[in-house]
Amino acid sequence: MAKKGRAKGEKPEAIISALQAANEELRSKLTDIQIELHQEKCKVTKLEREKVQEGKRIREQEQHRHTAALTEQRARWHEEKLKELAALRESLTRQHEQELARTAKIKEGEIQRLRTALSALRDGSGEKVRTALTLEAREEARRFFDQERVKLLQEITELKSSKRQTDEALNTMILADKMKAGDLRTEHQAHQEQISKIKWDCERDIRRLDMRRNQKRMSELKATIRKLEDRNSILVDERNELLKRVRETEKQCKPLLDKNKLLSRKNDELSHSLQRMEDKLKSITKENLEMVGSSLFSNIASNSLNDLDQATDDQEIEFLKLQVLEQQSMIDELTRVSTSQKHEPGRHIVVDTFYGYDEESMDSETSSVASLRMDRTPATPDEDLDESLAAEESELRFKHLTREYQALQRAYALLQEQKGGVLDAEMEAKGHEQLQADAQRYKAKIEDLEKELALKGQDSRWVEEKQLFLRRNQELLEKVEKLENENGKLQQELQDSKDQNELLEFRILELEERERRSPPFNLQIHPFSEGVSALQIYCIKEGVKDVCIPDLIKLLDILGDNGNLRNEEQVAIIQASTVLSLAEKWIQQIEGTEAALHQKMMDLELEMEMFCKQKGYLEEELDYRKQALDQAYMQIQELEATLYNALQQDKVIKYGEPLDELQKDELRTAVEKLRRQMLRKSREYDCQVLQERMELLHQAHQVPSRHIFIYQYLILLCCIN
Repeated sequence: MAKKGRAKGEKPEAIISALQAANEELRSKLTDIQIELHQEKCKVTKLEREKVQEGKRIREQEQHRHTAALTEQRARWHEEKLKELAALRESLTRQHEQELARTAKIKEGEIQRLRTALSALRDGSGEKVRTALTLEAREEARRFFDQERVKLLQEITELKSSKRQTDEALNTMILADKMKAGDLRTEHQAHQEQISKIKWDCERDIRRLDMRRNQKRMSELKATIRKLEDRNSILVDERNELLKRVRETEKQCKPLLDKNKLLSRKNDELSHSLQRMEDKLKSITKENLEMVGSSLFSNIASNSLNDLDQATDDQEIEFLKLQVLEQQSMIDELTRVSTSQKHEPGRHIVVDTFYGYDEESMDSETSSVASLRMDRTPATPDEDLDESLAAEESELRFKHLTREYQALQRAYALLQEQKGGVLDAEMEAKGHEQLQADAQRYKAKIEDLEKELALKGQDSRWVEEKQLFLRRNQELLEKVEKLENENGKLQQELQDSKDQNELLEFRILELEERERRSPPFNLQIHPFSEGVSALQIYCIKEGVKDVCIPDLIKLLDILGDNGNLRNEEQVAIIQASTVLSLAEKWIQQIEGTEAALHQKMMDLELEMEMFCKQKGYLEEELDYRKQALDQAYMQIQELEATLYNALQQDKVIKYGEPLDELQKDELRTAVEKLRRQMLRKSREYDCQVLQERMELLHQAHQVPSRHIFIYQYLILLCCIN
């Protein structure tokens, strides 16, 4: 009992140490989580910085490539212009030389003619010379005019042929440009589809991996929370048990405390007596010294008496010293026990199990320490006060730890809400590297295609389309970056979509069950008349009267066929036109189904009213037939009674003796047979009447087949009854 009592006093120290260890562990976990959060933030910022730097580097490379291509094209154009100028200069110099030679020949001919004319003038008369000169001049002018006309006609034909050739070359170039543009457009569309497919695959893989990682992390956190809750419950139970033991020890220690007070009083009295004896001893030693200095002879004479007095005084002093030493040893021992009790709970072995911390061999320690404490003297009132203060401190620390644990749980919940799940930086880095590798691979494919197109030949229009294609690729890369940024937001909306999917699946199951239970019916959709747009009618109903849906669809088709627009704009216009056409068809189908359902509801209401009327009529008819059947039963019973009486009277009159059992049985069978015949005839008559009335109702109202089946079933029931 003594050992158990002492162990109960030491239990709060153990729970305090365990709570401190749990507090330290929770703080360490909180610091680890904060460190992980900081690392994740650093990694995210680093990835964003790397992404921005990569984008800048790619833009710089693209810009450098564009500038290099532009300078190369400008140099090529400059060389071509120089070649054209040199050829033009050579042709002009050649024409100039030809013109000079021709003018020189003309001048030489004129000089020769003038010389001949001059010689003729010198030789003959002037009139002949004048006429000859005029004729010659006219002939020369006509010849020159004919030559010039032929030359001009030749130039016109050459110009027409060159124009025809240039037109043919222009047409061929336009066709080649269109073919190249179509090829580039198809290739761009294929690349865009591949990029979108790869992007969706990557996003799906990322979402799946994030879901798995989040589920795994959530399961781990739930397991840790479960462990902490189990440990908290264990600690609460231990705390309650310790409080019970502390109360029991306080009850047991009350007499010991009283005894400790008495011993402390005795100790004070003994210390005072010891002080008085020491003072007395000092005074006696002084008197002895004075007596030794004053009288030597008297001491020698009375040596025996002084020796006896001194011996008695020495014995008393030694006895008092022994008592003081015993009291001092008891005080030291008590202080030593109290200090050992304060330090011993920290040396308990604590084992980290799956369900929490467990103290090894607690029962044996409590029993041994309790026996050690009860065997020795009890502690002082100050030490009892320290123990009560320690228990209060343990309670306060436990409350503080529970508050910290709740705060940690709230902080963890807030952290999960802010982060939207635990991010895995390594998986994000791998996904980012995979996307970069795919982008590099597609860039290499684009460069190979550019080289192939360069080998086939290129012109200014192709260069412009190439620049547009590169610009579109840059825009696509920027869109990919934006989509990667939006991926985080989509991950946050993933849980909401899961919940909505579950609700929708449950709703679908309900609708399928309702459809399975409900009777089937066919809907006949009434199409709208031609020239009337359902979407136009819907827009007019909504108040939008300025929009003409057919004209809008035609305009979108015209814009989709326009070749000056970009590929994305053409795709968007085509998609918008298809969406409008599908919306129109959908609205037509919805309105048709609505009209069919409305008609079906009206038919069902009419059928319900008619069925209610027929049901009431049949119920009245059935009641009437039941009454008639009851009356027939009563008449049959009366007839049976009268027949039985008549037969008995006939038998008595005829034979003059009572009927035996065989005759009675034959009479009963005959009566039963007659009764069955009458019932059969009445039922056949009732069934015939009901059948005739049902046929009349069917001819009058054209009741559906299932209602006829119900009525036939009622007729059969009546026949059975």
